[in-house]
Amino acid sequence: MATLKNAFYAQSGGVTSVINASACGVIETARKQRRQIGKVYAGRNGIIGALTEDLIDTGKESARSIAALRHTPGGAFGSCRYKLKGIDENRAQYERLIEVFAAHDIGYFFYNGGGDSQDTAHKVSTLGKALGYPIACIGIPKTVDNDLPGTDCCPGFGSVAKYVATSIREAAFDVASMAKTSTKVFVMEVMGRHAGWIAAAGGLAAEKRGDAPQAILFPEIAFDEDRFLAKVDYAVSRYGYCAVVVSEGARYGDGRFLAETGSRDAFGHAQLGGVAPVVAAMVKSRLGMKYHWAVADYLQRAARHIASKTDVEQAYAVGKAAVELALQGRTAVMPSIVRTSQSPYRWKIGVTNLARVANVERHIPRHYISADGFGITRRCRDYLAPLIVGEAPPPFKHGLPQYVTLNNTPVRKKLKQPFDI
Repeated sequence: MATLKNAFYAQSGGVTSVINASACGVIETARKQRRQIGKVYAGRNGIIGALTEDLIDTGKESARSIAALRHTPGGAFGSCRYKLKGIDENRAQYERLIEVFAAHDIGYFFYNGGGDSQDTAHKVSTLGKALGYPIACIGIPKTVDNDLPGTDCCPGFGSVAKYVATSIREAAFDVASMAKTSTKVFVMEVMGRHAGWIAAAGGLAAEKRGDAPQAILFPEIAFDEDRFLAKVDYAVSRYGYCAVVVSEGARYGDGRFLAETGSRDAFGHAQLGGVAPVVAAMVKSRLGMKYHWAVADYLQRAARHIASKTDVEQAYAVGKAAVELALQGRTAVMPSIVRTSQSPYRWKIGVTNLARVANVERHIPRHYISADGFGITRRCRDYLAPLIVGEAPPPFKHGLPQYVTLNNTPVRKKLKQPFDI
């Protein structure tokens, strides 16, 4: 009787409040396929766990603990920002992955991440074929930035969108209450280096003219200081205050980020130093208005208590579908979200080739941004609105959410040669 092939799952990049729901979908589905899948391993700290043969045996976790992943934020097995180079640049890295997979009888590779991660899964599939090692490589979409092509939306985005729209609405009530004698301008910075989907989500809070946010700054629209300050000045004179949502990737017409520091991160991206204080300083120096600013930062992607039910369901569904696709013999593909109806909102799981997704960013189309460049259009609102619908709160105890921390039992190493990353 042939030995069952094992599965390997890893999380990559910035985590979300629902990435563990995808992990739950993978593990629960694989556990139901005992005749086709052996053990399910996870990489400790993402792909680094595979390179260093630091694997986790998810079979040591109870069904209850795995189920609790569905309502637990963060990355249960640890994630990483580690970009594998091209095969020609560092073939040894990919050969090492295949070596580890072979040592542990791994025939299924599930990589849960954004564009760089989908690129890795695609390259591993290519090299596995070239080396004669059969392995099904399935990418699982995840990114709060909502910038992956080939899918209507990205798991992780709907919950961030809900958090941002809620936060700017609540902050606006605070600012409006005090604007007569105190703060008149509030600036909220959100994630989104090149794509302004998260910033756009803040626009959902504005249901009628004059509602906050009165100004949104997108990476897709070149920043013009004079036009922006005129917008702020008008809002304050007309409504008494102005609430601004700014994407971290807001940039000038020549491509420079407003908050670029000159350094680079692990992926080679420009390191940003915080755009909210930069924008707020403009308001102070040019308009002389009192301001406050805030950076949503990790709070926006960790806020599982206000996650979108739609997002949670979609995150679980792509994890489940990844296993099903692998068992169908598919490889170098990614399960995607397909919108089948707008009103009522309905969706299903589709399939996208990884070659189409890898290292490609999807930006907000211009017709989703208002003519003046500071708001969203009806078409954008129609796209965004269903993604934040529904509540799926975690269980609470003594007033605090209850989350699970896994044991993450290590798998015994089989290779003698360590690998330096």
